[in-house]
Amino acid sequence: MGIRIIIADDHRIVRQGLKVLLEREPGLQVVAEAETGRRTVTLVREFLPHIVIMDVEMPEMNGIEASRQILSEFPHIKIIVLSMHSDRRFIMNMLKTGAHGYLFKDCAFEELVQAIRLAMANRTYLSPRICKLVGKDRSKNRPNSEWTYLPVLTSREREVLQLMSEGKRSSQIAKLLRISSKTVDTHRQQIMAKLGTRSVADLTKFAIREGLTSLEA
Repeated sequence: MGIRIIIADDHRIVRQGLKVLLEREPGLQVVAEAETGRRTVTLVREFLPHIVIMDVEMPEMNGIEASRQILSEFPHIKIIVLSMHSDRRFIMNMLKTGAHGYLFKDCAFEELVQAIRLAMANRTYLSPRICKLVGKDRSKNRPNSEWTYLPVLTSREREVLQLMSEGKRSSQIAKLLRISSKTVDTHRQQIMAKLGTRSVADLTKFAIREGLTSLEA
């Protein structure tokens, strides 16, 4: 039985290219592809993969929150991040969430395969550039609290915040999350109260600063 893999990336060409390459490797099988973090969580429940190759920045639910939900439900699944982002907040938040690897999208394919094999052996792989960054942060004795990802918000509030920062209206958020618009408004009020913000624009700035979303979202 091979290593079952789900590829989560919002770019179809990336997913298709990775699938072709991965399935040429002995013992690797791509069982599903997802374009959003929310879809990734659904597919994980359906296919129970060994590995999820996870992008960080995806619409509706980012890779950090998707990883958090997956690992809380299926702690044995290994998350390997494949991202273009070198911002330390993205990196440290993914590592704190429990990812078993972080690679940049310009890495060699052989490096990704190595990360998969190591993850299956319950070991963590970081690209050389990531190692340098993590080493610098450790040498500066940065407190763990600096990397706590939106600590005061619940999982649902983080979802609502990302969707709001992507410009979605309350009715659209309600449909995606299968809750009422009134509940969405309540979540928004609670988020603002917890974060001490007064407008959606302030919330969007906060989401970008904390790596929940980006200007490209």
